[in-house]
Amino acid sequence: MQQLFNAPMQNDRPVELASSFRRLGATLYHADFLEASEEWPSPTVIIVDGPYGVGSFPGDPVSHEALPDWYRPHIVRWSERALPETTLWFWNTEIGWASVHPILVENGWEYRSCHIWDKGIGHIAGNANSKTLRRFPVVTEVCAQYVRKVKVGGARGPAMSLKEWLRAEWERSGLPLYKANAACGVKNAATRKYLTKCHLWYFPPPEAFELLARYANRHGRQNGRPYYSLDGVKPMTAGEWSHMRAKFHCDVGITNVWREPAVRGGERIKNAYKCVHMNQKPLRLLEQIIMASSDPGDVVWEPFGGLCSVAIAAANTGRECHSAEILLDYFTAARERLAYHATP
Repeated sequence: MQQLFNAPMQNDRPVELASSFRRLGATLYHADFLEASEEWPSPTVIIVDGPYGVGSFPGDPVSHEALPDWYRPHIVRWSERALPETTLWFWNTEIGWASVHPILVENGWEYRSCHIWDKGIGHIAGNANSKTLRRFPVVTEVCAQYVRKVKVGGARGPAMSLKEWLRAEWERSGLPLYKANAACGVKNAATRKYLTKCHLWYFPPPEAFELLARYANRHGRQNGRPYYSLDGVKPMTAGEWSHMRAKFHCDVGITNVWREPAVRGGERIKNAYKCVHMNQKPLRLLEQIIMASSDPGDVVWEPFGGLCSVAIAAANTGRECHSAEILLDYFTAARERLAYHATP
């Protein structure tokens, strides 16, 4: 187990301010998220491990029914500051997530997948009395993945989805749809995949998008140029297009069922013989979702820090992290944890 302790810091070690602490690219704030995040850089990843509606810590509602109103102002902030490439990972109970899902959708988040954390049979011990509760013992939590529902418009019309915009710009150029194949150097894939109206639409790879934009601006109606432009001055580049959807990297063998024991042993943060936080997440799972949805150097947000495990996972994977924790005991434990953490 990892014990908490206090020790003076050296000049060449972490930089500590009155209500924040920075080391290894992670900054911890002893503050409410809504207050602290005003100056944070926009995130590529947001990992939410806040109230579950089970009354497990100060400020956690005692019922999932209170979660939508509790989360609403935070979801609004995430939505205001998110990038088109931002992925949000929402940890909770099944019913807690289901209660908050409509608020996420209402604020422009698109559901991608639900992942089940299976803590294993060992998690049952001392955790359930099935005869009294009249249900099977619960050994899982969920982590739902969301991406932004990106809409673009530019200088010439109302906002629309990327799928709608790609086709609308091509039609605006006056070129027949089949010419998209010539633009991309294929027989029929470009028209069928990139300009279709149906559910089989594909997001064009950056190089394919640039070929479409170049062809439209070279051969399309002269009085409508530039095509595929957001500012009405120049077409979007391949690099800019690549940032218009969430990043995702999937290692072979990983599925949406994560079989990982609850945190114990050396990773478990304790104060004497008592766990400091009852729902500490495994670093391995946090590192997995960070690496799946970002690249080194990207920004990760941890709105509800607790022991700031996301900050540790971000440091281990070369990302920048901003974490907020309002409870002093948790913030103190997280600060000491980061202060003495050695990256792999």
